[in-house]
Amino acid sequence: MSQFSAAMLMSLIAGGATAIGSLMVMFGNKTNTRFLSFALGFSAGIMVYISIACLLPESVEYLSYELDTVKAGLLSIVFMLIGIALSAVIDTFVPEFENPHSLKKVEDTHDKNINSLYRVGVMSAVAIAIHNFPEGIATFMTGYGDISKGMSIAFAVALHNIPEGIAVSIPLYYATGSRKKAFVLSALSGLTEPLGALLAYLILAPFMSDYLMGAIYSAIAGIMLYISFDELLPASRQYGHEHSSVFGVMIGIAVIAVGLLFTH
Repeated sequence: MSQFSAAMLMSLIAGGATAIGSLMVMFGNKTNTRFLSFALGFSAGIMVYISIACLLPESVEYLSYELDTVKAGLLSIVFMLIGIALSAVIDTFVPEFENPHSLKKVEDTHDKNINSLYRVGVMSAVAIAIHNFPEGIATFMTGYGDISKGMSIAFAVALHNIPEGIAVSIPLYYATGSRKKAFVLSALSGLTEPLGALLAYLILAPFMSDYLMGAIYSAIAGIMLYISFDELLPASRQYGHEHSSVFGVMIGIAVIAVGLLFTH
């Protein structure tokens, strides 16, 4: 399998994990909030560790091929801040009244108005689709440069996409009574990840260089740090299991640290 195919497959799997959240809704009458708190914390731990311990140092290494170490380090920080700013700008396009990371439970929807539920589901799908775009870029470009790191990021993104699938499918399922509609729309909201990956490749591939790879790695680190601290960690604590969230972060850091030791 080519580097391009492997990276695209990672992005597709990560985005497709939203459908897993939909399946949890289809076959469960109660939301396992302790698991979701742990999973979101676990995902954040992986993303933070990879960003700080792997992507930023590798960005400096790539940039050092064309610049001295101090300039490479400073430029890496600049590109990281650009990645953070990009994520913040994309956040402005997400409707504030339908936060895709807000707490939603299967058991809380039975008495809601049908029209309101349908609107919540559709708006959540739109919001999640917007959020998933930069995640697709991060997963693909990292995997395109290093398959082992790409797999780690894809795993972290896939974990945090599970509750996003729940956010879409819960209101749609109870508004329409159709498992198929809820599942399909949930799955479609995750397809913006491979779309973001494909667009990134088509735009950046002709200009690929050590300098560009260094810039991309730093920007990806910024995107993932923003996602972790602005979305994953706050969302993981909304479910009322703060210790599970923290435990997930610590386990996520430990697992990815050990995993990366055996892949180098």
